[in-house]
Formats: sequence, structure tokens, C-alpha cells
Amino acid sequence: MTEFFEAYRSHLIYAAIVISVVLLLNWLTNVLSRWMLKREVKRFSEAPVRRTRFIKRTIKTLWYVLGIIALSFVFVSRDKDQLLVGYFRITAYLGIVTVATIIAATLCNYWFKHKIQEKVTQDLDPTTYKFLRYLAVFVICFLGLLFCLMAFPSMKGIAQTALGGAGIIALIAGVASQEALSNLVGGLFIISFKPFKIGDVIKVTDTMVGTVTDITLRHTIIRNFENKMIVIPNAVINKERLINYDLGELKNCEHVEMGISYSSDIDLAKKILQEECEKHPLIIDNRTVLEKKEGKPIVRTALTKFNDSSITIRAWAWSAKFGDSFTLKCDVFESTKKRFDQEGIELAFPTRTIYFANENSMEKKDI
Repeated sequence: MTEFFEAYRSHLIYAAIVISVVLLLNWLTNVLSRWMLKREVKRFSEAPVRRTRFIKRTIKTLWYVLGIIALSFVFVSRDKDQLLVGYFRITAYLGIVTVATIIAATLCNYWFKHKIQEKVTQDLDPTTYKFLRYLAVFVICFLGLLFCLMAFPSMKGIAQTALGGAGIIALIAGVASQEALSNLVGGLFIISFKPFKIGDVIKVTDTMVGTVTDITLRHTIIRNFENKMIVIPNAVINKERLINYDLGELKNCEHVEMGISYSSDIDLAKKILQEECEKHPLIIDNRTVLEKKEGKPIVRTALTKFNDSSITIRAWAWSAKFGDSFTLKCDVFESTKKRFDQEGIELAFPTRTIYFANENSMEKKDI
């Protein structure tokens, strides 16, 4: 045993130093991550715990991999030293770039989240910060990937070209025909011209109505009134003629329409519909000063359409915002139906007149 230690003394000392260094770096990583996490928790209420732990595991994995490569020098012949040194350098370079990219992206993302929270607390629009957060994180990750590619000789030229101005222009030209760029440009247009912002209630189509919750590089997310998230590509939403219920004045005019039979009293039906709208707590008086002097009603009603089996009467009911108009409409439908039943106003239902022909006479039956 003594002869073994004497023969491999330098190797054992080298291995012990490598293992000690790896364990020391591991311990320092744990201490540093705990210190950073405590500091962030004291400073902000929502610290990025998962990202901090992910960075810690990544760094510790890097130390282990470098330690294994360093220990390999003990077990291979001296003619393989240059090969191991190359592996060691590539691994160390990739590890450092990866860790630096993750840390930079995490800090950038968390800084934007903090700014967004400040805007929300101050009741300001956070849309620009939310969009720029995705753009900044994407740029950091893209640059990290290019620097990683530079570690490989076969990919070094591509990475250097992409990092240069001509490479960036060529890259943009290469993806210009793709949908990804059109979505990105669409997102930039939304942020620049602000047809809507986060928190606005918008209507893209009859089936896509809701509150904007997020605007990313690729898509816009809205939450509909069934609490379902609708993801719409920015290129699509820029082509649509959307309605923004929170842009400018919030007042909303709801068309409350009822179909009554031809035999019903039109004046009485209009009066009932008007009264039920005016007594609703969500109705607002949108009359001008002149209209008030002239004694015009708060809710205007009129006969608007002759249908096959009914006539349509409409009330123009104003509410303070879009969300109130739907509640108002549903309540008025219910209360008006009850009043119609009491007053003998008949709601329309489809009818058809059918003629039966025979040899002797023409018989008519109403169904």
C-alpha cells in the first residue's frame, strides 16, 4: 500500500485538489444563492425562487462536469492531454456563457416585472413594459446562443457573421417572409399606435370578446367572459377591425330588441320596454341639454323592422360601460317579458300559411 501511495503520490494529490476545489465551489455556490435569495425576498415580495434554484443547479452541474474532465487527466496517457484541455476549455466556455445568459435573462425579466408592478400600483399603463420584457429576454437568449455556437469551429463563422451588422440584416431578410416576423411587427405596431392596451375590453369577432391580459412578441391574449383565454396572433389581430370598449369615452349604447306579433299593441309595447329600461339601476341619462328641455325620454324606443312573423321594437339603452350593458340587457329582457304577459302583448313565434289543393276546391289552413 505504501508503495502504491509513493508511486501515485502526485496523481492522488492532484485528484484530492480537484475534488476539494469542486466541493469548495459547490459550497460557495450554495452560500451565494442563499444570500441572493434572502436579499431579493427582503427587497421584493415576489423573488424569482425557481429561477434562482435553476441557476444554482446549472452552476453546480458545471463544476461537476469540469471536475470530472480535470480528473480524467489522471487516467489517460499524456498524448491525450491536449484533447482533454480542449474539452475542458469548451465545457468551461459553454458553461460560463450559459450561466451568464440565464442570469442576464432572469435579472432583465425580473427588472421588467418590477417596473410593471410599479405601473400597476400607480394605475398607469404597463403595456409597453410587458412587451419590451419579451423582446429583451429574446435578444439576450439569442445572443447567448450565438456566443455558444462560437465554441465550435464549424459554427464559428456563422455566429460571427450573425453578430455582425450584415449578418443581422441577412437574418431579418431571411425571415421577412415568415409569419413570425409579421407577428413581431404586428406587436410593435400595437405597442406604438396603442389601438388597445392591457386591461381594455375589446371585440375582434363575435366569438372573440374579452379583456386584454397580455401582449407578447407573437400574440395577444384576451380573457373572455367565460374566463377562457383566447390567443390571437398579432398579424391576425392587426388585420381585423376590432372594437375597443375602453378607448376614449366608456359609455355604451345597448340595443334592446323585442319581437312582438302583428296583432299586438305597438304603442303599449314600446311604452313597457321604455319603462323597464328607465327604471333599471344601470341606465344612465345620455340626453343633451336641449333634449331635456324638449322633454324627450331617457330611453328612446321605435319600431325598427317588419319580419315574416313579427315586428321588432328597439330601445336605445345607455350604460356607463360595456360590462354594465350586458347585465342591463338581460334584466330588461326578463322584466319586459313579465310585463308583456300581464298586459297581453304577444311575443312573436313563427307562423306559416299552407294551401291544400284538390280537384273541387282550394282549402286554406293556418298553422
